Amino acid sequence: MTDQPYQGYDGYDGYDPYRQQPAPQGWPQQQPYDDPQAAQPYTQQWQGQTWETQVQPPVAPPAEETAYMPSHGAGAAYGGHQQPGWATQAPAPTQTPAPAQTPPADGSEPGYGPATVVGNARITDAQRARLEGRSPIIEPGVQPAGLTALLGLLLAGAAAIGPYALVVPLVALQAVTAAGWFRLNGMWPARQGIALAFAGALTADVALLASGRTPAAILGTLGVWVLLALVLQLRSHADPDERMYGLMATVASAALAIVASGYLASHGVAVTVGAASVAVAVLVRALPLPTPASVAASLLAAAGAGALAGALTGLGSAGALLGAGAAVCALIGHRVASYDYPSRFVHFTAGVALPLAAAAPAVYLLGRALV
Repeated sequence: MTDQPYQGYDGYDGYDPYRQQPAPQGWPQQQPYDDPQAAQPYTQQWQGQTWETQVQPPVAPPAEETAYMPSHGAGAAYGGHQQPGWATQAPAPTQTPAPAQTPPADGSEPGYGPATVVGNARITDAQRARLEGRSPIIEPGVQPAGLTALLGLLLAGAAAIGPYALVVPLVALQAVTAAGWFRLNGMWPARQGIALAFAGALTADVALLASGRTPAAILGTLGVWVLLALVLQLRSHADPDERMYGLMATVASAALAIVASGYLASHGVAVTVGAASVAVAVLVRALPLPTPASVAASLLAAAGAGALAGALTGLGSAGALLGAGAAVCALIGHRVASYDYPSRFVHFTAGVALPLAAAAPAVYLLGRALV
């Protein structure tokens, strides 16, 4: 191998596409084309290997873009050379047809398509309400309030009978609490989390009855179930964010369902007074009144119901304080169930259960202090 250029036959020293070829005698000298880019000192020049234009055949333009014209003089420019007889027409502007919208088969108006990652993004009702300056809060209403009052009266009546009779409405309350909290957080279906929270509530009930209704059984069950919820989410193959959301929802649902067992750990008189007061407070809160007036009327009604129930059970005027304290916690649970445009299912689960579940700690603590 040598560094000399290739020497072919008869002194052929290779093809140079940029070498100026001598014109035959009698032909006019062709002047080189003026390159506007060459006059610019900072213009990037292509120095790499290029295709050999004399070897490749010229490519004719499409037939619909050209027309055969009679030759007049030099003709039209084509491909950097003068080609006689061809004149290139400018292509017509291309218009992209819009996709036709197919009407539904039933003859109704076409609806919106699904949301995509590039457009047509959907927003929730709560987000739309905030953008429009409206409140995203929708209260459960009269029907869920009626169910809450019914469940509260069942708890009050069963507590007057005995702890084993109290277990029946309490289990129903715990089941609705577990399901409603997951739906309130937008997680549905979440069968494992709901089942785990409800199983924790049942375990707490059994531990309370086995230990003579010692409140330490609630704390022990709650600690064990937080650990189980953590293990369950660690074994999940979901994204880290989804696992965190699932962990928080499971722990909160289990905690609320287990804390509702506080009715079983409380004195029977305290449960009767507190549950009856919550029932009255939620019914008054559902009346069509302004929010401040509705809250004030609800607390006053709960205190009156507590005083009446205290007079019937021997607690006396202390029942008014117990009823008002239980009503404060119940209204907090009612407010949580009203958050962020909840669905009808949320209203008939969390909207029914959260007022009673949130009032259980107040009933237990105030019952120990007053009874």
